[in-house]
Amino acid sequence: MTISVRKLRVEEMLYQNRYLVDSGRPHIKVRPHERPSANLLGLTRVCPAQCYELNDKGQVEITADGCMECGTCRVLCEASGEIEWNYPRGGFGVLFKFG
Repeated sequence: MTISVRKLRVEEMLYQNRYLVDSGRPHIKVRPHERPSANLLGLTRVCPAQCYELNDKGQVEITADGCMECGTCRVLCEASGEIEWNYPRGGFGVLFKFG
């Protein structure tokens, strides 16, 4: 007997979560910068929810909608002051389907 196991892509797993967006009150802000540091640029590659991206002016921007609150950006950039991170207000943010 052969058992077939299908691997889920990260996008398919993330789709199971739900997000309640607190419009106009993002819980993460990228501080103004002329040129992003290596760590800030790194967020565009390592954020599992792909919330960070490089804009056409060469600056890193965040779209906090869909943030999993995993802390990756805090580890890379909070100590340097490049981002400001707070927990979302009660009732907002990520709602994990399985706990």
